[in-house]
Amino acid sequence: MPWSEAVTPVRMRRVAVIVPQAALRAALVRIAEEGCVELDRAEEAAPGAATVRLQRLRGRGATVGPECARTALLAAAAPDLDLLEREEEVALLAGEAQLEERAEGAVRQGEVAALAGWCPAAEVPRVAGRLAATGGALLPLPSPRGTDPPTLLRPGRAASFTPLVTTYGTPAYADVDPSWPAGLTYVAMFGIMFGDVGHGALLVLGAVALRLGWPRRLAGLGRLWPFLAGAGVASMVAGAAYGEFFGPTGLLPVLWLSPLESPARLLAAAVVFGAGLLALAHAAGAVNRVREGGWGSALYAASGCAGLMFYPGLALAGTGVVLHRQAPAVAGAALAVTGLALVASGLFRATAGGGAGLAETAVRLFDVVVRTGTNTLSFARLAAFGLTHAALADLVWRGTTGLAGRGAAGVAGATVLFVVGTTVSFGLEALVAGVQALRLEFYELFSRLFDREGRPFRPWHVPPAEPADPATKVIPCSPG
Repeated sequence: MPWSEAVTPVRMRRVAVIVPQAALRAALVRIAEEGCVELDRAEEAAPGAATVRLQRLRGRGATVGPECARTALLAAAAPDLDLLEREEEVALLAGEAQLEERAEGAVRQGEVAALAGWCPAAEVPRVAGRLAATGGALLPLPSPRGTDPPTLLRPGRAASFTPLVTTYGTPAYADVDPSWPAGLTYVAMFGIMFGDVGHGALLVLGAVALRLGWPRRLAGLGRLWPFLAGAGVASMVAGAAYGEFFGPTGLLPVLWLSPLESPARLLAAAVVFGAGLLALAHAAGAVNRVREGGWGSALYAASGCAGLMFYPGLALAGTGVVLHRQAPAVAGAALAVTGLALVASGLFRATAGGGAGLAETAVRLFDVVVRTGTNTLSFARLAAFGLTHAALADLVWRGTTGLAGRGAAGVAGATVLFVVGTTVSFGLEALVAGVQALRLEFYELFSRLFDREGRPFRPWHVPPAEPADPATKVIPCSPG
């Protein structure tokens, strides 16, 4: 898959389902089984016969709640609703209720019924083939003006990273899909704060256990194993650079620096690393603003082209000053001032004008400048928590070596101290590093990517009670 597609949401098509009215139910059953089409629904549909029966069952104390939507089933042929109610077949009644709701949104003309919806472009031929067996057709339509398609983040190898994005929000359909970059950035920041070859190896072992389905009570988290493995590998790489293996034990050479001996260098490196990430976030944000509203609005946006000019310009000017280089300092300052002027122009255009507009623009411009500085310095926490992790591991190791030289009882005490101390520091620091990396991802980086939120793609999927073709395995689309 080309890189441009890997960082773009799944391409969607507006489609129409055209089917004879007599075959509407059969067509809807096929669509529900495929799980790849999001059908438009009637805004104020009257409760159908199946819905009424579900409500009566609820009134009689039957278990009927939100879980019914997840356990619903659809019969291939129209069932006897009265019989389903008497036998309290909640799953089949729930499936019929959903089918009635979708059928209510159909437009009927003569002997033909039509429904509109969204479907991933790559799935249109397959779904069309399934509908053809019922005498129906799936026809591509032009996208309605003023309506963005729903967003489906790409499934597959990046699926373990998508919860990191969707927890914050749903990207607009036109935006970049940040799943891969966000996932890699997260594990890199985690590794910097949790740098230890031994501790990272434990995370990798945990990822292998998840991949193998153990423990069984965590089987639902199995798809996150690449995420955990990436965090473990990043921690091992950083640990090798720090020379730490279950702390500064001396078993590994220091390839770059020791956090406890060179905290200032680690702090400076963390801020520079964060500045680079912020510059990339500004670039991605500029791409999103152009895709969302064109160059006209993106040029003046603080998270668009203006911000992309201001932040790298400020960084270049600062670098020139630190290195005593006049040319980059002047060029960077000019670029930063130009970007800031564009931001100010965009902010003023969003006000009512006049003196009040100028005052509001000044306040908001000051906020942009202050947040730029604080967001950059916020990455110093990478060094701070990396230093804390090293200090805790060093404390455990010093206590272990101190007890080990006191005879057999000392060796036993040292073993207990090492196991307990490592377990506590591992759990505590893993939690802290995970939360802090998430905080940096959300507040410093995602705030520049997201300007408006999209609508998640929610395909209608209800499995059949008895598959029409047992030899055919249907894999529904992922809702992302």
